[in-house]
Amino acid sequence: MNGFRLLLPIAALSLRRRWLAFVGSFVALALGVAVMSAAGVLLNTTMGEDSLPGAPSLHKLVSFMAAMAGFVSVFVVSSTFAFAVAQRRQETAMLRAVGATPRQVRSLILGEALVVALAAAVSGCAIGLAVAPVIASWLVDQGAAPSGFHSEPAVLPLLLAASGGLAVALLGAYTASRRAGRVRPVEALNEVAVDKKVMPAVRWVAAVLFLGVFGYTLQTFISMPASMMADPQSRDPQTTPQWALLFDVMAVLAIVLVAPVLVPPLVRLFTGLVPLLPGAAGLVARQNALAAIRRTVSTATPVFLVIGLAGSVVGGTVAFSDAMAAQGRAALRAGYVVEPSGGAPALPADALRNLAALPDATLTTAATVRFDGLALPDQRPARGRPADLPIPEDGLAVDGDLRAAWNLSTEDGSLEDLRGKTVAVSGDMAKVFGWHVGDTLDARLADGTHEQLRLVAVVHHLLPQLPEIVVPREAAPGATAVSVAYLGTGAGPEQVAAALGGAARATAGADWIGAHNDRTTKNGWIAMLAILGPALLYALIAIVNTMMMSTGDRLRDFATLRLTGGTRRQVMRVVAAETLVVVATAAALGLIVTLLTQYATVLLIENRILETDRSAAFDLPWGTLAGATAVCLALALVSSLIPARLALRVRPLDLAAGRQ
Repeated sequence: MNGFRLLLPIAALSLRRRWLAFVGSFVALALGVAVMSAAGVLLNTTMGEDSLPGAPSLHKLVSFMAAMAGFVSVFVVSSTFAFAVAQRRQETAMLRAVGATPRQVRSLILGEALVVALAAAVSGCAIGLAVAPVIASWLVDQGAAPSGFHSEPAVLPLLLAASGGLAVALLGAYTASRRAGRVRPVEALNEVAVDKKVMPAVRWVAAVLFLGVFGYTLQTFISMPASMMADPQSRDPQTTPQWALLFDVMAVLAIVLVAPVLVPPLVRLFTGLVPLLPGAAGLVARQNALAAIRRTVSTATPVFLVIGLAGSVVGGTVAFSDAMAAQGRAALRAGYVVEPSGGAPALPADALRNLAALPDATLTTAATVRFDGLALPDQRPARGRPADLPIPEDGLAVDGDLRAAWNLSTEDGSLEDLRGKTVAVSGDMAKVFGWHVGDTLDARLADGTHEQLRLVAVVHHLLPQLPEIVVPREAAPGATAVSVAYLGTGAGPEQVAAALGGAARATAGADWIGAHNDRTTKNGWIAMLAILGPALLYALIAIVNTMMMSTGDRLRDFATLRLTGGTRRQVMRVVAAETLVVVATAAALGLIVTLLTQYATVLLIENRILETDRSAAFDLPWGTLAGATAVCLALALVSSLIPARLALRVRPLDLAAGRQ
């Protein structure tokens, strides 16, 4: 205890002297807690909140936002605090040299981290309360939340965010303090710090574990067990890109954990031509990056998160959108899709008669029907499997031959039998409830009537343009308002328009699929931006923060270069070259994780969206990867060169002595 009391003045002096490193840790944690608390407050507000029709579930959207914010914050905060401790290697060795025990060193470091973390957590909660209303207003403006949606301050989300940030910060500091406590006193005499054993066994085990979870998560989404399909939004192809974020995160985790192994060969690769260049700046930058692997990994982590997440999410979103559009175009057989115009609730009967009178016309009309329930009579729920619809669900009541409108393959049964008191459902719905062709289902309609419907067809795949339940018109007598009609005819567009007489609008099939896909894609991009936006903004700020911390740690290196004859310009070249190496290494890691997640996305698309005889294209989002890399490079150069330039105004002897 007496030894720890003697270290308190040293801790106070260290906090004052190394304020730049502690400011960096403070900023990282404060912003991390701010992002998590804002997302937590919004998540608490969405409990019981209704989503807009056609928009993704607001509660699930904000849940993903909170999870992504926490994921990025954990990496940045833990990496920043560990880096701040690693910066003090020589100082720790000096404490060991004057008699400090490993336990005292750990206590000192954890005490400093606790003071900084407490102040940052309180500040972060205050920032989060200010940011949450801004995010809520943006969600309303984009149509992802109903009008009037707003954030409501709550104590629990703030406490969870603050305690989570504190735990991550202290865990990162504790892990680094254990390494610091093992520093030999003789290292106080050593001016050169070369990182060794940067990949302990625990990190290897964690990396393998997350790779295993990545594979398991992907396989789970491909096979989609019935217990998971029970949630209609889980099996909805429009929400698949959001669920795919789970295996994206697992891949990012695995690559981050093995980064200390991947960074050295990547640095050697990107600096392989350095000996051919004039001057020594590139060579010095190469050796600095290789000698201080922990610093290189810490500064590269937020850059990698931005590039890797942007590439994975954008690539996946584009691939899913293209696949759903291609599947829709292949499935729609009708030449025209006719819908009400001018906000009318239904197609007028006169317009339908005129369409049916067109040359070679095949007309299939459909009305929306609400099912309050659809189940096998007296069936009890099996373990992990529901017996009835969990929520009211819209179906389609069809008058005419559905096969003339849509080219739908079936897993069992035939759409030719969809006549009278019958029903067809999606393969996923049949799997969820354990239904088979020939079963008689008790249908409870929204108007209170009951119908006994025989299951005659199980459709192979979901389409975002169609509901999961289709019945003939006679099976739902109350569904009389025709909401859409599918027309096949030899008449031209002018004749079709004349037949409608302005009472409705007819859209060519391919154009209708394109417009529907545009709406779906817009909702998908809004969801992705809501989920990733706060996290990526935080990661971009973290790039500036970690680069400034890294530059502040290099002041003695700058002094050494100046005292050995280097000019200010040459020192700036070293800083720029090392920054380029860090960003290039992070971009390579981002490319690796994008390759991995894009391959997983293609597998998921081919098994969950496309027909079995169709394949998805393997395309990388090169534009997104290049744009994210350029933004990160610009931020990294500015945040490293400006502090270096300011530091070089101080005399080299003062820098070497630590007087700034």
